Amino acid sequence: MTYSGRPPYIVCEDLFKIYKVADLEVVALRGLDLTVEQGEVVAIVGASGSGKSTLLNILAGYDTPSAGGVSVGGKDLLRLTAGEVEVYRREDVGFIWQQTSRNLFPYLSTLENVALPMMLTNVSTGQRRQRAEELVRLVGLGHRMDHTPERLSGGEQQRVAIAVALANHPPLLLADEPTGELDDATAAEVLDLFGTVNQEMGTTVMIVTHDPDIAYKVGRVVMIRDGKTSTEIRRRVTFQRMTGTAETEQPLEEFSLVDSSGRVQIPREYLEQSKIKGRARVSVEDGKVTLVPEAPTDE
Repeated sequence: MTYSGRPPYIVCEDLFKIYKVADLEVVALRGLDLTVEQGEVVAIVGASGSGKSTLLNILAGYDTPSAGGVSVGGKDLLRLTAGEVEVYRREDVGFIWQQTSRNLFPYLSTLENVALPMMLTNVSTGQRRQRAEELVRLVGLGHRMDHTPERLSGGEQQRVAIAVALANHPPLLLADEPTGELDDATAAEVLDLFGTVNQEMGTTVMIVTHDPDIAYKVGRVVMIRDGKTSTEIRRRVTFQRMTGTAETEQPLEEFSLVDSSGRVQIPREYLEQSKIKGRARVSVEDGKVTLVPEAPTDE
């Protein structure tokens, strides 16, 4: 259960992902645990190669873990057939890539790009156009409906990409560095739009980003280090609207995450300050867990 008392919408349990590159095995995820509530906005941060994009690809149904469990909206992604995975991608999740060229067809207009995903459903032509027009207006591009991507700015292209991702009413929206190629002002506008989508449509949003101020823009930030969730930062008031402007007056709380196996990552600077190397003694007193370095032995 989560803070709201409802079952979590996203559950990742002890996820491992191992890629084989030539004769080498690369471990992208190393026992990652994560839960996300329905309607929550979560930012995933971490160094390059930490496993952020791998996690998003697994949640989107584009990849499968090597071990562990993952469910979204009560659906066990590891038990879905190939056909069920296709339905899941089409109806349950919207995905936004950092590279706008991967989100849009260059020869289609804004309206046509947004309507395209609905052609794979039973929605009529009239309903597709109406829904597409509503989404284009939602992202603030009602005056750009007939423009092809080359006639749009980078920020406008990402707005269209968000509309495309929302075409089939997915309850989950995943975005992999959606502002990485945008200037600060345009990036703020795109993040504001994510906040609008979350508030008006109740969409659960997970965004991978390198934005250093993201903790002041979303209710919750999860840090991934070495393929595992390590730290979580929350604004005191959770489920706040996602904004493109850093609300630095909002107090933040930082927590170390303890996974289902009892593992916790201790920041390296703490280990150095306490001179803990390799082994430590663990004790519990008055409800507090204490780690002390191994005492040196006389030879």
